[in-house]
Amino acid sequence: MLFVVKKMKLQTKIPLTPQENQIDYSSEVLLLGSCFVENMGAKLEYYKFKTFQNPFGILFHPIAIEKLVARALNDRVFSEKDIFFHNGQWHCFEVHSEMSSTLKEELLIKLNTQLFCLKEYFLKATHIVFTYGTSWVYRFKETKNIVANCYKIPQQKFTKELLSVSEITTSLNKMFSIIIEVNPKVIFINTVSPVRHLKDGFVENTVSKAHLISGLQQFRNQQSLFVNRQSTYFASFEIMMDELRDYRFYKEDMIHPNNTAVQIIWEAFNKVWISSETQTLQKEIEAIQKGLLHRPFNPESEEHQLFLKKLDIRIKTLQKKINHLTF
Repeated sequence: MLFVVKKMKLQTKIPLTPQENQIDYSSEVLLLGSCFVENMGAKLEYYKFKTFQNPFGILFHPIAIEKLVARALNDRVFSEKDIFFHNGQWHCFEVHSEMSSTLKEELLIKLNTQLFCLKEYFLKATHIVFTYGTSWVYRFKETKNIVANCYKIPQQKFTKELLSVSEITTSLNKMFSIIIEVNPKVIFINTVSPVRHLKDGFVENTVSKAHLISGLQQFRNQQSLFVNRQSTYFASFEIMMDELRDYRFYKEDMIHPNNTAVQIIWEAFNKVWISSETQTLQKEIEAIQKGLLHRPFNPESEEHQLFLKKLDIRIKTLQKKINHLTF
């Protein structure tokens, strides 16, 4: 008697379909949002795509992103009323702490320089990747404004709120509308960060992610077919939660995806959003990147000098194909 052993499936796979208007080496990609957008941004930079990433640092929630987009596109420069002094440094509630400075004038120059650069990139961007991390926000009681960062100011000076689905949808509508006014053909790639915000609580993190996903879905349902072709959703959160539902895909903090998970999600993004015509170039760039990291036993040896000459020839050959390429 013949027995047929059926192969077991130990993993579900999210179906991925390559999109239209994919990213290639002529594309200008703007990335804004939570720390996961920096994972994808780092991959794009590694493979030498043209990118501009988080000019004001990591932004975790939709309101923080919307505020900076509106400020840049409406030419509302930062002034002294937008900054404050705390713990020996000058800060701005609208940006990440990496922008902070010990000098007031230096902070304002940095803020307004980045604001100008952001507007310039909005005008030429072909693709904008947004990654939203949480629906939880903090409102500064004194001004009643929602902030991007609390700067370790005592918690009693803030109220913690959960953005509703409708508030998220309204924010997305405002933001995308003003971007399309200045750049009608840009492609929006929306994604929800798979990073777990467990400081809010396990249930609270789940509710937060659900609000983001529902807000994005509601936004798409409200848009015209024309806008829907420009605004898409990439399932990074779903890949992490479903395909990679195992703690071996997390860093030791059990919160952030580890390098293996990031690589798997990048490969999915590559399949969906990166032109297949770039694959050969990506492989050549990766080989060069690995060559540049090579550490010889004897840097002065004839063998290593020959290796460097060959590597230089490969770089120059590639630069003829991709004008903006630098290593």
